[in-house]
Amino acid sequence: MSAGVRVVKDDVAKLLQTIKLIGGGGDVLIGIPAEEDARTDSPIGNAAIGYIQEKGSSKQGIPPRPFLEPGVAKVSDKCADVIGRGAADALTEMNPSAVLTAKNKAGLIAQNSVKATITAGEGFAPLAESTLAARKRRGVSRTKPLIDTGSLLNSITYVIRKAAK
Repeated sequence: MSAGVRVVKDDVAKLLQTIKLIGGGGDVLIGIPAEEDARTDSPIGNAAIGYIQEKGSSKQGIPPRPFLEPGVAKVSDKCADVIGRGAADALTEMNPSAVLTAKNKAGLIAQNSVKATITAGEGFAPLAESTLAARKRRGVSRTKPLIDTGSLLNSITYVIRKAAK
């Protein structure tokens, strides 16, 4: 060390760790992970059902009922603010875990928004008479699109996944 210079506190390693977490600590993904995909009442899983509902299937006569993309879009600015504040806090407090905390908070906000989009049921094409009749035969009186057994709704979650290198 040069004369007159004294290290009082060395947080360089913590700063570098924080910067690494901000830049590449993982993306917040909203949807239906493979672990949440299985169903006992359908030959296809929740992820496939969600995709078909989101995009529609002309072959099956299912109109698009977008819930995932609009649900996330409704809160994207709020989520960006939460993550931005978390990154700022991490740097000012030298607390790398603030980034992960913020990403988890943003994930919950987006997950809840997608679920709220489904339960509101607004703007979706109505169910076909044949679907309503099939539900009635099973003793189900719900008429909202996307909500039958609750399996799809309950499978919506978020994960923080590190980017592939």
